[in-house]
Amino acid sequence: MTADHRGATHPGRPAAVPAGFYAPESRPETAQRSGLIVQFRGEDDRTKAFDVGSLPLPGWHEALAESFAARVGPDGRLRTLASAIGQWTALARFMRFLATRPRPPVTPDRLTRADLDAFVGHVAAAGRRHPWGVVKRLCVLFELPPLGEVVGAPVRDYMNLPFPKPRHTSANAYSDGEYRSIVSAARADAAAIRDRLYGSKRLLVRWRGDRATLTPDEASLAAQLAQVIEQGRVPVTSGTCPIQELAARTVLARHLFVTGMDLTPLMLLFTAITGLNAESIKELPAQHRVLDSSAVEVRFIKRRRGPRRWFQTVTWEIGAPGRELHTPGGLYLLLHDLMAPSRAINGTASLWSIWRGGGRQPRLGDQEHMDPFVRTLGTSHGGQQRWARQHQLVADGPPPQQPLTVTLRRMRKTVEIRRTKQLGGHLPSAAQTNSAATLFRNYLRGDPITLDWAESVVSDALADAESAALEAHRRALDPVGGSLVIAPHDYANAGHRDTAWSACTEPDRHPETGKPCRVSFLDCFHCQNCLITAAHLPRLLALMEALTERRELLGEMQWWSRYGHVWAAIRNDVLTRFTPAQIAQARTIQPADALLDLVESPWERV
Repeated sequence: MTADHRGATHPGRPAAVPAGFYAPESRPETAQRSGLIVQFRGEDDRTKAFDVGSLPLPGWHEALAESFAARVGPDGRLRTLASAIGQWTALARFMRFLATRPRPPVTPDRLTRADLDAFVGHVAAAGRRHPWGVVKRLCVLFELPPLGEVVGAPVRDYMNLPFPKPRHTSANAYSDGEYRSIVSAARADAAAIRDRLYGSKRLLVRWRGDRATLTPDEASLAAQLAQVIEQGRVPVTSGTCPIQELAARTVLARHLFVTGMDLTPLMLLFTAITGLNAESIKELPAQHRVLDSSAVEVRFIKRRRGPRRWFQTVTWEIGAPGRELHTPGGLYLLLHDLMAPSRAINGTASLWSIWRGGGRQPRLGDQEHMDPFVRTLGTSHGGQQRWARQHQLVADGPPPQQPLTVTLRRMRKTVEIRRTKQLGGHLPSAAQTNSAATLFRNYLRGDPITLDWAESVVSDALADAESAALEAHRRALDPVGGSLVIAPHDYANAGHRDTAWSACTEPDRHPETGKPCRVSFLDCFHCQNCLITAAHLPRLLALMEALTERRELLGEMQWWSRYGHVWAAIRNDVLTRFTPAQIAQARTIQPADALLDLVESPWERV
């Protein structure tokens, strides 16, 4: 095993064993109690201290602190700071409500079902759409010891009730036209950001090499940029208006660094190309590995995958030179290079590092540069809606067209739907960063674009199945060169013999065998001896209804193989020969029993 190549084993070559004693890395506890303070550390290393002592009803504090620490601790299921805050918010709201009760339960064992019912009503009265969601958070917490051991049995029974689970609906995906307009605008802005920063680099190279080729304005700008790089900060001019000062410093900084207003197009384009969700994109690391100059390997955080399963490794294609804005690996390396100057100043390990300015009190040195998502992933930088208005993006629809709402969540959903459509709806192949169940539940189910596409796919499949069944019906008639005998009016020949749904003109001589007919009555529709008159129409309509009912009981493939050719023959070759008035009249005398069971009997299937 080497630093540049993976280890390989084969017969006669055992796996490489590291020298010396191996000691696993120590991992800090994710939640530690210090009295009534629970110190939380998430899988993404974000921390927060929760003070249980600040809640009302001191008789609850010790049990609450222990159960809460277990909920957000190493054996709990809350692995993010946001989920821990959500649990704490529900708990604090519940305790403050209990303190306002006429007879508040001063200890956990005095909690009653009436208190819980009143809390549900309180949450509902506050205008919360799904009040049971807050209660469900408490139920999970109250199952953990010691709370689960001290509350009464009626409370435990209440906690075990099957609470209604709210169905969260997300915004619809973008149409193809909306998606193309967003990606085109984001790619154009990313190209402008690249040209802007690389242009400044080339200017500095010329300034350091041959200043005589520069114009006075270019030389002045290059001198300022060199000063910024040397000092590690954008200079501040005293005595000017703070707003004008910030604007001037921002203009200068944008020649060298990525800024907050650049994040929106870069993240939208990254989402469209990689298909990652916003959380994973915001936590992409700067550390990576280039494989044979053709791919880049990145190990990033993929949240909500269970304890100790938060990291995922991907390999992205780099692509040809000049195609960085079209391939995931090329875009990653481009962003890595564009934000390298800012990253070198503040020393962050994240891919993202921007110049944030300083407002009216400019931050100097490395404080001017930051990872925009270091504290929280919910921060929206760059102004997505402002960016959409600047590019005059509008939603598809009849005039007057509305401004298009641009979010990373909707972009990710659109990418998932587009990939699923490209793979023909095969969910196991389309699910890249999620399971097939998650892909359907969170991205495909209920979306209008997905429904329209699925309906068109089903319609095309049914049309293909009907065409195939009709073709099979026609092929069955081809060997004998005949066709069905359809007599919309009375038939003069009285020598025919009625069957279940038609008549047979020569029952003792089958067209193919020349012998007496022994086939199923359903096969009569593919025989030139078949005669159908207006008198058979009521029974045929009853047969069609019976076939439709069977379709709901059988699978599509089984139904088409057993009844599809008959259904297609009646629908296309028989009913089209009768007038709407004849069909309407036949429906009035349609028999209740279609006699379909007659052909399902064992003697008819021998």
